[in-house]
Amino acid sequence: MKNYRKLGQFKSKGRIVNESYNKYRSPFQRDRDRIIHSAAFRRLKHKTQVFVNTVGDHYRTRITHSLEVAQIARSITRYMGLNDDLAETLSLAHDLGHTPFGHAGEEALNECMINYGGFDHNLQTLRIVMFLEKKYLKFEGLNLTIETLDGLLKHNGPIEDKTKINKIIGLKNLKNKFNFLKNTSLEAQIASLSDDIAYNNHDIQDGMKAKLFSLNELNEINFFKDIIKSHTKSIKKNKSDILIYQVIRDSINLMVRDLINSTMKNIKQLKIKNVKDISSTNKNLVTFSNKVLNDENEIRHFLKAKMYNNKFVLLKNNKGKLIIKKLFKEITKKPKKYLNKKQLNKDKYRAIADYISGMTDRYAINLYNNLK
Repeated sequence: MKNYRKLGQFKSKGRIVNESYNKYRSPFQRDRDRIIHSAAFRRLKHKTQVFVNTVGDHYRTRITHSLEVAQIARSITRYMGLNDDLAETLSLAHDLGHTPFGHAGEEALNECMINYGGFDHNLQTLRIVMFLEKKYLKFEGLNLTIETLDGLLKHNGPIEDKTKINKIIGLKNLKNKFNFLKNTSLEAQIASLSDDIAYNNHDIQDGMKAKLFSLNELNEINFFKDIIKSHTKSIKKNKSDILIYQVIRDSINLMVRDLINSTMKNIKQLKIKNVKDISSTNKNLVTFSNKVLNDENEIRHFLKAKMYNNKFVLLKNNKGKLIIKKLFKEITKKPKKYLNKKQLNKDKYRAIADYISGMTDRYAINLYNNLK
């Protein structure tokens, strides 16, 4: 196995506000610890992944999803000799900006904010770690490393249009520390695709648990059909609800192995020799093979049809949207009841969006019920 340590982001460019070096922990370990100890991270345990948090105890929430993404990203980066602390930090932080009620909540809040700069959960994560967490005397936010902020900014790749960033974050707050057109680190790219691996596989598992589809229906997906076929003998001996765990494990393992092999192939073909080469290339180095990309698309289409568009799920999502819009309307009428003067003086509507997006599902539901 070739070690890619020289391509890892081990040395930090520092932070927006300078801090003294800690001899016991690397800058990236400190970033990870700051994320874990943040209030926003703790709130993820009561935020929807797919099923609204009040539905059942064993469905995934944003916090369990984030932990699972971190586990996958650490496994990949550790194997390749990259910086697993940075990959873990990015994985744990990537969903901090999510609203209550998952993507339905985000969609509703974005509609409410359409005339005030919009809402984007990725950029909301930046707002949280840069401004909204209040734990330090010397600065706002968590003052994470440039590398961590860069990975969060470019969760979906390099950025050409900075309009939304300027409206939601403010370019001046980034202190010219970032080149938006440059590619981000291998660790950040790995964390991003680990997110895809985690939610595709675990949504399949949660969908089965909710009885939205059966193991037999998974045979519609060629990728899972091959895995299930390899366990034909086991199906006779074990219940399908136990077998699904093995199927998901096999699926994650195959995707991880494919990602590693494809990434190593890309590095070799593009003759990537150092960290500078990574940022200069105009394509992501961390990829799946074309086959697994097609498999992933097939899985997404299956989940959309069987799970995301399920009547029960849509009913809960629509209720979540209604709650978000009602809260925005009511808080806009009486903002001083919920927010302090300092928050409102900066940008009233953005402060309201910060407040609502930071709510857990149950807090939003209780506040909504109290408004009636």
